Amino acid sequence: MPVIAVIDYDMGNLHSACKGLENAGGTPKITDVPAEIEQADAVVLPGVGAFDPAIQHLRSRDLIGPVKDAIASGKPFLGICLGMQILFDGSEEGKEPGLGIIPGEVRRFKPEPNLTIPHMGWNQLELKQPDIKLWENLGIEPWVYFVHSYYVEPADPAVKAATVTHGSQTVTAAIARDNVMAVQFHPEKSSSAGLQMLANFVHQLNKPE
Repeated sequence: MPVIAVIDYDMGNLHSACKGLENAGGTPKITDVPAEIEQADAVVLPGVGAFDPAIQHLRSRDLIGPVKDAIASGKPFLGICLGMQILFDGSEEGKEPGLGIIPGEVRRFKPEPNLTIPHMGWNQLELKQPDIKLWENLGIEPWVYFVHSYYVEPADPAVKAATVTHGSQTVTAAIARDNVMAVQFHPEKSSSAGLQMLANFVHQLNKPE
């Protein structure tokens, strides 16, 4: 079974994501050891919380280089929630520079009448790259679970893999570029659709390219 490094940097509960990956036939390994990240078949970067502490925790554990190296190696990479946001250049939430892997910024939802911030609960995706592996067997507009006040705004719109509409604002819900996939929602909390996505991520590791 493919080994999936789930990066531990003290930013969220990793075990629910690991359970989904394990149920899909993967072997998740929670780690902050660069050698284990390098040896893994794929990498997952989850995250819950604020942008600046996430970058600071990665830096304090000397994990920024290993994350960038894992992506540069071409192995499949999945960012979840805050783990997607920190791939970008920076965020309106904080002052720290992001990892700069995907050009663009993280923005806060603009206030409007009757708009709840954070955006919390179930919402439907509009798939912009419908043929990527992550969306296999999901249907046209799957329902997924969100908890966020900020969203990513890629410099290149072609990077968007899915969008979601909250109030009058349509924002990026997922990105995909080369071996990097990342989602703003929580697949591990998104019932059958989320479990299918995690299964899709694992299954691609068993397929020859």
